[in-house]
Amino acid sequence: MQVKESSDELNPPVVTTGVVLGRGAGPRTAVDWLALAVATCGVGYLPLAPGTWGSAVGVGLYLIFNAACARLFAYGLSRGLSTTALASLRTSCLLLIVLALSLAGIWAATRAERLLGRKDPGAVVVDEVAGQFLTFLFVPVDAGAWIILAGFLAFRAFDIWKPYPVRRLEALASGLGIMADDLLAGAYAATLVSFLLTIHLWL
Repeated sequence: MQVKESSDELNPPVVTTGVVLGRGAGPRTAVDWLALAVATCGVGYLPLAPGTWGSAVGVGLYLIFNAACARLFAYGLSRGLSTTALASLRTSCLLLIVLALSLAGIWAATRAERLLGRKDPGAVVVDEVAGQFLTFLFVPVDAGAWIILAGFLAFRAFDIWKPYPVRRLEALASGLGIMADDLLAGAYAATLVSFLLTIHLWL
C-alpha cells in the first residue's frame, strides 16, 4: 500500500496500491535539483494548500503571457495583420506552452516521486500550473479581470472536486498520472469559462 498525497488541504491523502517508493539514495545531482525546481515551481513547499499556490503561479505566468500578446496584437495590427491571424497565433503559442509544461512536468514529477520517496508528493505543483494555463485557452486577449478570477476559481474547484474521470487518471503511472488529472480538470474549467464568457458577451 502506498499513501498518495494531495497538493490541497481540502483533498486529503488517500491510500493506493502499487510499488512503495524509496527515497533516492546518494547525494542529489544538478539534474535532481532541476527536477525539483520544475516540479515545485518555487511554491510547492509553502504551507496551506500548495496546489492553490501552484495555480496562482499559473495565473501569474498567464498574465505575463497575455501582456506580451497584447503588445504583439498592437504591433501586428499596426502592420496590417488581421485579428484572426493574431488570435490563432496566440492560441497556438498557448497550446505549445501547455504541451511544454506537460512534458516537463511528467519528467520532473516522476523524478520528484523518487527523490521525495512519496507517491504524487504534495510539493509537486507543476500540474496545477499546466492545468491553470489550459483553463485560459479560450479566453481572448482583452478579457477583463473577472474572467481571470473565474478561471482561477473554476480550475481550483474542478481540481479539488475531481469529477469523473479526473480521479481515475491519478492511477496512471508516476508523472503521467500526476499531470493527467490536472490537465483534464483544466479542460473542464476551460469549458466552463468559455460558456461563462459567451453568456457575458451575449447579455
